[in-house]
Amino acid sequence: MHAHSSIETKETQNIILPSTPHMQIKDLNVYIEGTHILKNINLDIPNNSITSIIGPSGCGKTTLLKTLNRLMDDSKEVKVTGSVLVNGEDIYAKDAEVTHIRKKMGLLSQRPFPLPMSIFDNIAYGPKIHGERNKKVLEQIVETQLRNVGLWEEVKDRLDSSATGLSIGQQQRLCLARGLAVQPEIILGDESTSALDPISTQTIENLLIDLKKDYTIVLVTHILRQARRVSDYILFVYNGKAVEFGKTEDVLINPKNPITQQYVKGFIS
Repeated sequence: MHAHSSIETKETQNIILPSTPHMQIKDLNVYIEGTHILKNINLDIPNNSITSIIGPSGCGKTTLLKTLNRLMDDSKEVKVTGSVLVNGEDIYAKDAEVTHIRKKMGLLSQRPFPLPMSIFDNIAYGPKIHGERNKKVLEQIVETQLRNVGLWEEVKDRLDSSATGLSIGQQQRLCLARGLAVQPEIILGDESTSALDPISTQTIENLLIDLKKDYTIVLVTHILRQARRVSDYILFVYNGKAVEFGKTEDVLINPKNPITQQYVKGFIS
């Protein structure tokens, strides 16, 4: 492992220069009910790119993603050590403020969860929580973000109708727009197309590729074809460890680690 970690460090340094990464993971360990789930993860997430986390079921992919947003906090059986820096701020520092941290992250989960309110209010909800009261400003945010996710033309005449009346593909785009409305720095996606049909999946993938010019994006996916289509970088997680990290072609086509090779060939599922 030692030889491999020196390769990993060297490669990571090449990737992150010249700018400081939006997100740095340092010596991250997660224990759930005493079980060691994530083991000493060290990683700089490259800015303005899509990094996909891949690996077999139960390897710790979703736990890692949730740890980046402090979504593991709600359970007292969870112990997290190490640090996750977002623009240099450790989100696990004693005095870190969770609402402020979550504002930095837009989260797109497996299934869309529109709030039980109108399309307009779904998008305006976040900005209102963070103090925006000006109706004109809110209207502008709603239109801008619905345009960003390609929904404006489809819903502009029914902004007052319930968001739950949208198709599941539209709901997922709405949830993405809702996440973007609070101006996050990072977008996290957890198997965010697994409930969608192929056309909606393609729409979301194209949106994410388009959005990376303004955001740093981290996705969990179990579909290697998808990882290959959308990702600039791949992190392969196995048994709670960051086994291999690098550019998409390097990891998926020419992996260095034997376990990654086995996984990519389909021998480990």
